Amino acid sequence: MYLWIKALHIVFVASWFAGLFYLPRIYVNLAQESNPAVVERLLGMGRRLYRFTTILMVPALLLGLWLWLGFGIKGGWLHAKLALVILVIGYHHACGSLLKKFERGVNTRSHKWFRVFNEVPVLLLLAIVILVVVKPF
Repeated sequence: MYLWIKALHIVFVASWFAGLFYLPRIYVNLAQESNPAVVERLLGMGRRLYRFTTILMVPALLLGLWLWLGFGIKGGWLHAKLALVILVIGYHHACGSLLKKFERGVNTRSHKWFRVFNEVPVLLLLAIVILVVVKPF
């Protein structure tokens, strides 16, 4: 059972991160766009992707919780991983907050800022994978 849960956890985490990789790319385009029709299309894409990404986040977290509590996974690396997971959840919610600002027309960030913001989940995923695979402590 452990390997099935682990496999599903990996699939949902990968899917969740795919959304977190792409959503800020939509924001890059929104920050540069002035055509109202294009802005509305990008907002629609952002809304749907954020909603879908949120749905994917739930089983990723629940399956991870099951692995941790149900199978007694422990170690210093796990505490570091859990701290990073909290940061990923915060990043996810920050994406939702930024989407609301775009919807209200009050975004103050440049497309360059969003390009940098877009790199954050890559770094978080890299650190998480290293912790899980290497288990440095």
